[in-house]
Amino acid sequence: MTTDFTIRGAQSADQAEIERLLIDSHLPSEGIAALLNGFLVAESNAHIVGVVGLEACGEYALLRSTAVSPDWRGRGVGRRLVERAVARAESQGIRALYLLTTTAEQFFPRFGFGAVDRQSMPPSIQGSIEFQSACPASAIAMRR
Repeated sequence: MTTDFTIRGAQSADQAEIERLLIDSHLPSEGIAALLNGFLVAESNAHIVGVVGLEACGEYALLRSTAVSPDWRGRGVGRRLVERAVARAESQGIRALYLLTTTAEQFFPRFGFGAVDRQSMPPSIQGSIEFQSACPASAIAMRR
């Protein structure tokens, strides 16, 4: 079992594979085409095995679409993707990162995220596709 993978910026040719991974992971894929330049992918043997996205919303950003292929889970792919996304946000001067999750609220605190009231999120985040329609109202909101 290989653990070799690289992380790179997503390209337009990756869109279908990213969407398939998100759908297979029961995550929303709405708006991916318009946001691809904010996505990172983990790749092994020319296949995408993980993905994470940053949706810029003014001085804030939404961390979204964090998914790892089932046979690659537990190998550090998700951790490395989130670390790179957080570093990218910091290098871009993002004031705060937000996310919505229905399944991974135990995963994100290790990166400095903590639960917040959904209504306390900035209007620019509340106006995102993810907030408006892609994630259910029951999703837990988190901030870093």
